[in-house]
Amino acid sequence: MSGHVETPENGNKKIALLIAVLALLLALAEIGGKNAENEAVAKNIEASNLWAFFQAKTIRGTVVRTATEAMELDLADTTDAAARERLQKRIEAWKATATRYDTEPETNEGRKELAARAKAAEQKRDDYKARNENFEIASGLLQIGIVVVSASIITGVTLLAFVGGGLGAAAIGFMGLALFAPHLLF
Repeated sequence: MSGHVETPENGNKKIALLIAVLALLLALAEIGGKNAENEAVAKNIEASNLWAFFQAKTIRGTVVRTATEAMELDLADTTDAAARERLQKRIEAWKATATRYDTEPETNEGRKELAARAKAAEQKRDDYKARNENFEIASGLLQIGIVVVSASIITGVTLLAFVGGGLGAAAIGFMGLALFAPHLLF
């Protein structure tokens, strides 16, 4: 009977408690992973929307600049003073609009600001994706830990309970990484 140790009834209670703790940790890891996954998707959508807005501003700016250049050509051929003044005012307004499309700190909706916001959303998305990876590993370790600890009851091999407990401790480490240092490994 080497390697096989009968676990007393009190030992089974401790192992059952260990399984309950591992199951609780598994539930927390799953919740954390799901929340991180949802946030990653939300930040990805936000980044995509901001880049689309950036592209729209780029297109609008190109159209306004092109119209301004065409109007400047018309201005050169215009001799009527009133018409020249109207064209000049329109050219100045369009140049101001084109400049505003490039940077608009008041509304945070110029191309420069939109690019910065999109990059920030992408960084947050990547942070949440890394968190999710860590929570996924923790979940896997906890599931294996539960199986191994359960096997210790069936086999009576106490060492399996310690292995399962070790897997749980490693899972806690990955959950800590998910919360405090998600990019340490990913």
